[in-house]
Amino acid sequence: MAANALPIRFTELLQLTNTEIDQKSIGFNSCTLESDHYICVRQAIPEGANPEVIIVNLKNNNEIIKRPIKAESAIMHWHKQVIALKAQQRTLQIFDLGQKVKVNSNTMQEDVIYWKWFSSDSLGLVTEGSVFHWNVFQQPPGTPQKIFDRNANLAGCQIINYRVNEDEKWMAVVGITQEQGRVAGRMQLYSKERGISQNIEAHAAAFGTIRLEGASADTRVFTFAVRSAASAKLHVVEIDHQPSNPVFPKKAVDVYFPQEAVNDFPVAMQVSQKYSVIYMVTKYGFIHLYDLETAACIFMNRISSETIFTTAPDSDSSGIVGVNRKGQVLSVSVDENTIIPYLLQNPANGALALKLASRAGLPGADSLYAQQFEQLYASGQYTEAAKVAANSPRGFLRTPQTTARFQGLPAQGGGLTPHLQYFGTLLDKGPLNKSESLELGRLVLSQSRKHLIEKWLGEDKLECSEELGDAAQPYDAQLALAIYLRANVAYKVVSALAMTGQISSILPYVKKTGYQPDFAQLIRNIVASNPEKGAEFAIALANDESGPLVDVERVVDVFQSQNLYQQATAFLLDALKANKPEQGHLQTRLMEMNLINAPQVADAILGNQMFSYYDRARVAQLCENAQLYQRALENSDDPSAIKRNIVRTDKLDPEWLVNYFGQMSLEQSLDCMNEMLRANIRQNLHAVYQIATKYSDLLGPHRLIDLFEKYRTAEGLYYYLGSIVNLSEDPEVIFKYIEAATAMKQITEVERICRDNNFYNPEKVKNFLKEAKLPEQLPLIIVCDRFNFIHDLVLYLYQNQQFKSIEVYVQRVNPARTPFVIGGLLDVDCDEPIIKNLLQSVDPASIPINDLVSEVESRNRLKLLLPFLEATLASGNQQQAVYNALAKIYIDSNNNPEKFLKENDMYDPLTVGKYCEKRDPNLAYIAYRKGQNDLELINITNENSMYKAQARYLLERADLEIWTFVLNGNNVHRRSLVDQVISTAVPESTEPEKVSVAVKAFLDADLPAELIELLEKIILEPSPFSDNGSLQNLLMLTAAKADKGRLMDYIHQLSAYNAEEIANMCVSVGLFEEAFEIYKKEDNHVAATNVLVEHIVSIDRAQEYAERVELPEVWSKVAKAQLDGLRVGDAIESYIRAEDPSNHNEVIDIATHAGKDEELVKYLRMARKTQRERAIDTALAFSYARLDQLSELEDFLHASNVADVEASGDKAYEEGYHQAAKIFFTSISNWAKLATTLVHLEDYQAAVECARKANSVKVWKQVNEACVAKKEFRLAQICGLNLIVHAEELQDLVRQYERNGYFDELISLLEAGLGLERAHMGMFTELGIALSKYHPDRVMEHLKLFWSRINIPKMIKGCEEAHLWPELIFLYCHYDEWDNAALAMIERASNAWEHHSFKDIVAKVANLEIYYRALNFYREQQPSLLTDLLQALTARVDVNRVVRMFKKSDDHPLIKPFLLNVQSQNKRAVNDAINDMLIEEEDYKTLRDSVENYDNYDPVDLASRLEKHELVFFRQIAANIYRKNRRWEKSIALSKQDKLFKDAIETAAISQKSDVVEELLRYFVDIGSRECYVGMLYACYDLIRLNVVMELSWRHSLNDFSMPFMINYMSQQASTIEGLKKDNEERKAREVKEQKEEDNTPILGGSRLMLTQGGSSPMPAPYSQTNGITPQPTGYRAF
Repeated sequence: MAANALPIRFTELLQLTNTEIDQKSIGFNSCTLESDHYICVRQAIPEGANPEVIIVNLKNNNEIIKRPIKAESAIMHWHKQVIALKAQQRTLQIFDLGQKVKVNSNTMQEDVIYWKWFSSDSLGLVTEGSVFHWNVFQQPPGTPQKIFDRNANLAGCQIINYRVNEDEKWMAVVGITQEQGRVAGRMQLYSKERGISQNIEAHAAAFGTIRLEGASADTRVFTFAVRSAASAKLHVVEIDHQPSNPVFPKKAVDVYFPQEAVNDFPVAMQVSQKYSVIYMVTKYGFIHLYDLETAACIFMNRISSETIFTTAPDSDSSGIVGVNRKGQVLSVSVDENTIIPYLLQNPANGALALKLASRAGLPGADSLYAQQFEQLYASGQYTEAAKVAANSPRGFLRTPQTTARFQGLPAQGGGLTPHLQYFGTLLDKGPLNKSESLELGRLVLSQSRKHLIEKWLGEDKLECSEELGDAAQPYDAQLALAIYLRANVAYKVVSALAMTGQISSILPYVKKTGYQPDFAQLIRNIVASNPEKGAEFAIALANDESGPLVDVERVVDVFQSQNLYQQATAFLLDALKANKPEQGHLQTRLMEMNLINAPQVADAILGNQMFSYYDRARVAQLCENAQLYQRALENSDDPSAIKRNIVRTDKLDPEWLVNYFGQMSLEQSLDCMNEMLRANIRQNLHAVYQIATKYSDLLGPHRLIDLFEKYRTAEGLYYYLGSIVNLSEDPEVIFKYIEAATAMKQITEVERICRDNNFYNPEKVKNFLKEAKLPEQLPLIIVCDRFNFIHDLVLYLYQNQQFKSIEVYVQRVNPARTPFVIGGLLDVDCDEPIIKNLLQSVDPASIPINDLVSEVESRNRLKLLLPFLEATLASGNQQQAVYNALAKIYIDSNNNPEKFLKENDMYDPLTVGKYCEKRDPNLAYIAYRKGQNDLELINITNENSMYKAQARYLLERADLEIWTFVLNGNNVHRRSLVDQVISTAVPESTEPEKVSVAVKAFLDADLPAELIELLEKIILEPSPFSDNGSLQNLLMLTAAKADKGRLMDYIHQLSAYNAEEIANMCVSVGLFEEAFEIYKKEDNHVAATNVLVEHIVSIDRAQEYAERVELPEVWSKVAKAQLDGLRVGDAIESYIRAEDPSNHNEVIDIATHAGKDEELVKYLRMARKTQRERAIDTALAFSYARLDQLSELEDFLHASNVADVEASGDKAYEEGYHQAAKIFFTSISNWAKLATTLVHLEDYQAAVECARKANSVKVWKQVNEACVAKKEFRLAQICGLNLIVHAEELQDLVRQYERNGYFDELISLLEAGLGLERAHMGMFTELGIALSKYHPDRVMEHLKLFWSRINIPKMIKGCEEAHLWPELIFLYCHYDEWDNAALAMIERASNAWEHHSFKDIVAKVANLEIYYRALNFYREQQPSLLTDLLQALTARVDVNRVVRMFKKSDDHPLIKPFLLNVQSQNKRAVNDAINDMLIEEEDYKTLRDSVENYDNYDPVDLASRLEKHELVFFRQIAANIYRKNRRWEKSIALSKQDKLFKDAIETAAISQKSDVVEELLRYFVDIGSRECYVGMLYACYDLIRLNVVMELSWRHSLNDFSMPFMINYMSQQASTIEGLKKDNEERKAREVKEQKEEDNTPILGGSRLMLTQGGSSPMPAPYSQTNGITPQPTGYRAF
């Protein structure tokens, strides 16, 4: 091991900036590390983005978890996916991220300024005034509990840590503050038990425990570190001293800080309980390691150039994990392999090294401990030697040999023996190992002190084993059981549980351990003594979750063999509850057992339907024998058996029987029902009709009807059909039910079916009822009434003289059928008095008069109804049908019908009108007019040329729809009708509204000529409508459309029309002159002018008209028209005459485009007199600019105005009036635009000054572009410096310079900008890119100076494009792109490769493939350095792949040193490669070491290659390989071939096979090698049979050589016989003594039964094997 190896392991676990975490987010307030599981970062986000928390799971391959969480602070639980969030300094919430639920929440009354998890379930909360503890997982949820108040010494301090010891009795709050130019530490230490605090100056603190030498319990200590103005100290003090422990002296040691670390101070401390080492981290990144007990400094070095602001214990390595400001997650822990040698380099640390090695079991001090032990033992200091052995690292001295050395030593000074002292020391140290526990256990048990064993077991001081349990078994079975349980000796545990009666514990134990005893035999043993326990145990075995653990059939055999049917039944019921097919024979066995011995139990089992796979035929037969007919039927499929049992309905449950038929087939069900009726119809009829009722749909009603009719049981048929008739739609079923009900005299039921059922055959039922001659004819009447057999009914009743039944029918059954009954009676020539009497007997209100009239009228007997109708009216019946009938009678009898039709309002006009059409059209007209039956009236008048009546009706009706109908062009009668309307109807009318409807109808019908004719008749001629304005309007509108020539005359003749409406109409149809004439007549000059300019389009006439009327509004109209016609001068003159500035926007726009600036100035001056508008002043100012009247412009701007000066300036600038623009911008001090204007005026100096005043990016950019274009680089640089500080402008500026070819000027500009206060990353980056393009020799210098301020990815791209490979690699390294750096160095080796740099880079790459590319590169380019590279990559590469890669190219000799270095990993590929090289090099010594020390290779293949080698050494190695792989014959044959007889003898002895040994022995005899013969007898003594030796000695005269073997053999045999003889004599003596004691013991006087009383001597365990059988001696023993 290297002498300078460090005592720590230092690892970078993660770089946070490589996990999408912003560098700005890595700090004390935003990055938290509560444990070595999670890092929680509140990501710094740009303004407006959603906040998020990033969680890094260090224990799950650095998994990244992102959550959109907005909080001021977030800390993760130690190991759960639980996050604690703080918002608004007081609101605390706990969330389970895995379950996505809120765990707890609370709102504090004070601001929480620091918080921390101090245990797995509690948070420590530090506020401005107090400290709280909060158990967040408490149920029900609780609130934070105040623990103590903060002391005044912490006021104004930044709290950086809060620590709580393991029993939560001590707390420490740590803070820092600025004091006299340094960071001072303040700490408050609080004792919860005493309730007091202590103020301490400290920067970091931690709690820990340590076991002092000779102490019975751990000592709790508190350690803290402080750097004051005068010194730096580390303190370790004891807290909560226990009287039984030695006093821990307070420790205070100096803490070393380097001279350059003037302001450094401790920031974190962690205590490793495993090593009892204090890890202390300082602000400057130094790590200090101190021994917790002695406070001695172990190691100090710097591990980080950045501040490590948070730390946590590393549970895996018992070290410390921390995060620095750069984002590195660092891990530091003790290196167990180097720390002891490191300490031993300094002799002063020897005692510390020994303590640390003993405490943590570290290697490196074993030789010192062994030497010390031997010295103490040799000097007789056994107690001290025992302590050394007990404290030896990893217990390497605690061996059976050491125990044996103490065992024989005598006691010193009458005290305890060294043996017991040794065990006492070991017990004080901790648990004993297996051999120590066994030895001590035997010792104390022999002294009958088993309570010590129990005590030590309770303290976990003994390592339990089978041997220890066996030793305890004779003394205490429960103690032995406890030992077996701890030792996990399964078969012994099961035996002990059974022996102690703990049956219920056996199954949980075997399930827990996986041990499988012979359960069936175990059950047999238990049942013999306790059947109930045995049954419970068997059930538990059968119901195991993983499946039955015992053969069910064997268990049943056990119970049945002892006639335990109840237990067997209980067991089978539980074991077979899964009801599986493969259990069918067991189910059958269960049924047979109970049907024979307990039928009631069998009945209950079958009733519960638990099983499905038993032998149903067998069980059914047994059930029938046991008179369980129901169970027999359930399990029988034999039709004869079913019929035999089914007729026993008195023994069957009726409900079950009905359900049972649901399982039968159709034919089988019918057969069984037939059998039931045949066997005992009286007993079984009720059951049969119940079955028939339930399964009627399945069996078929017709089959069931046939079955009942077969046995002529009308009762059964009636009850069966009665249950289905209401649901059936089968006519035959319903008819059969009517027959059965009739037979059963159930007339009421017959009547109900006839009335309510809708599915019977009415014809068939009617005929049956007529033939049945029922005493009551109501069913027949109902059928005939429902199905309209009225004629048949009347005929049947009339023929049978049943007039009373007819009266019953029309009076009670259906009076509405009276008309048809009357019709039927008329058809049979019934006397009129009978009919009239019948009518008089019926309530007229219930008779449909229409039907009655229709029936009588169709038979020409209408007058027959006159008395009935008059009587109906007299009774107050006002039905319309009555009046209709009377009207018809009056019309036919000509009894003044016209009067009746006009005066009576109760008849139906349509019906009566239709009746009159052919008889008298005038009567029809009267009826239709009365009822307003329009279409019928129009048809009758058209057919009879009654146009005058139709015209009058239409005018009176005043319905547009009717007018539209009659004025339709398809109406051939239209002309005749129109003539009558114009000549008769309209002149007669005095109602304007109705006339208006007629006019509108003519208008809608598009009859202009007829409409004009109509209107002239009622307007121009004297009439009530002559002055009607609406009609005049209509006349003029119609004339405008149909006869335009008349319109002008109408304008002059008429005066009541609506002038505006008519004028608009004229305009719409193009009659512009008429419209102008109307407006002129009405003195509407504006409208008249509008017609002239917009429609007649005569601006000259409009101007003349304006001059004549001289109105401003008219001039405005004319001006607008002139402006639209682009007569700009005339328009402006007209606007001025109108003094109208309202349209100034349009005037300004058109005049400006037309260049009429002088006229526009006049107009604008006029406009300014009345209006102060921005547009007017702006246009006036701009007009001055266009006219170059700059003095007037200046005067105007200096005077009061509302002009938009900036807009005017912009417009002047755009149109090139730069002088005017300068005046505009100067007047408003717009420096930005003034600067731009000055650029155009080529006044660059002034432009720069204005740009400085404007301080606008856009202005600087414009001025810069102008200066660059004019090569004014000095001024351009001034502008550029103000641009490049804006990152978004930098690219455009660079492109501008590059486009113009001003490269050096660009570089100068960027270099000048680096010194600016606002210099940003883009400037450094762009300068680097510019240098890479135009001055590549300066790039590396720039990168080395400013790499931290450069956008490295962009610069990388620039270097790639410029082929600057060393610079590219430099950037990759500083961007932590080690993969790309390595690849670039490989690909550009001629320019960029350097071995030491490459070795450092490739060790840091993340892509493993790069390792192999690097190896290929070195193999091809730098083979001499390949070994050095592999040494650096040994821990990272896949050794197998490296070997394959180099073997493929046949270059593996190049990596021989590497292969030898990694051969310790014992990989096959490595071993094969090394073995191949060694064979080629014929290095047999190294090859022998290789195959003996590393066995991962193909032994057969290697041996087969070596056995053919020409050198004997390689063949010897082949023989050894065969021997190691137990191929004894092959190995011996190879050794014999090369005469390596010693190897052959060793192989035979190792084989332990007598046949191999004897074969080799005979070989040596055959070749006469007596030396080898004797060697075989010695080496293989145990494997050679005596008879073989004697035979060979006799046959080959080898008695002298064989005699030593035979003497030794006979001696051992004699000793064995003597021992057996002695044992036999002792056994006989013991038996005699026991028999004597037994004979002397009273038969009834013993304290216990003989079966349970133990002997006085220890007995062996009753169950030493898994099957409970004690092994017996076999007579065999080993030599």
